[in-house]
Amino acid sequence: METELTPPPKARYIMIGGFLGAGKTTALGKLAERLAGQGLRVGLITNDQGRNLVDTAMLRAQGFATEEIPGGCFCCRFNSLMDAAARLSERSRPDVFIAEPVGSCTDLAATVAYPLRRLYGDNFTVAPVSVLVDPIRGLRVFGLDKGGSFSGKVLYIYLKQLEEADLAVINKTDLVDERRLDSLRQAIAARFPGKEILAVSARNGANLDAWFARITSSEQAAQTAMELDYQAYAEGEALLGWLNCTVQLAAKNTFDAGKFLNQLAREIQKRLQKAEVAHLKMTLSPDAGLGEIGVVNLVRNDFVPELAFALDEPVRSGQLIVNLRAEAAPDVLGTALRDALATTARKFPTLRATLDHLEHFRPGKPTPTHRFSGVAK
Repeated sequence: METELTPPPKARYIMIGGFLGAGKTTALGKLAERLAGQGLRVGLITNDQGRNLVDTAMLRAQGFATEEIPGGCFCCRFNSLMDAAARLSERSRPDVFIAEPVGSCTDLAATVAYPLRRLYGDNFTVAPVSVLVDPIRGLRVFGLDKGGSFSGKVLYIYLKQLEEADLAVINKTDLVDERRLDSLRQAIAARFPGKEILAVSARNGANLDAWFARITSSEQAAQTAMELDYQAYAEGEALLGWLNCTVQLAAKNTFDAGKFLNQLAREIQKRLQKAEVAHLKMTLSPDAGLGEIGVVNLVRNDFVPELAFALDEPVRSGQLIVNLRAEAAPDVLGTALRDALATTARKFPTLRATLDHLEHFRPGKPTPTHRFSGVAK
């Protein structure tokens, strides 16, 4: 009698989107940590228009198997996304894949989640698409708070991200009081009736259980893809300047890595007062370290740079990775980075900062590999 073979279980695919600076990488790390603690194998996939990602360095430093897809968003690099999943499968056979798309990308349901269900439904179960919201940025976008914001064409992308979200997740609730949080929740609900809205803090763990339960146990519901003007989308992305660079740091005397990162962030911030910063992220990886990194973030012009990860010991040499996104011309970002780096290095005796790689550009017009108008039931 022939034995009936049991098909291997499907891996779960979870995509966590949101605009630049919404806290996606922190949330990914917390979710991956939670799942690993339950005995599940986790594979992470990061994504960017350029190469040398801070997000990848951060997640790998936390010990997670991570693949990086540079050179375009998931929608335009769908085949590369599948290749990355295959490489992770060969190495560690993940039970769960968690993907972090480019922060300026939208239409992810129609160009990534739906194709996964249609073309690879035998391999994956697809979770509802989460879109994270920074509450300070959100309050400004909806006219509930004063402060710097983006131009209308960039905001077109921001609002389209929320429109397509299966779950709108207000993150960083530790930054606002309950009254302002409720005002933002009401504004999102009024703009997008029927939208499921959650409020969490990936940083301190508030309300993560309910969100994680939704994306690990339920599947994306059948629905029709939203309408999207790709010309308006392209024009919005083209207003954003993108800068990625790596710098080799070396000093005769040891120096305080956290102090260096904070001062460099402030010097860059000082030079971009006329631009709206979406996100500045930097990591410092010591040459003599055991995988530890220092990380600093800046998510708005009028915010204070935050040291997300600190190095316990002084550093003598290491690699600095800088990712900067702002509504400004790319050459403006390049000049700001070079000037800020030179100024900061002079404040640390014997420190030499050598620019190893620098790229600054505007994203090209998005051209999806696939686009399905609805989810296969």
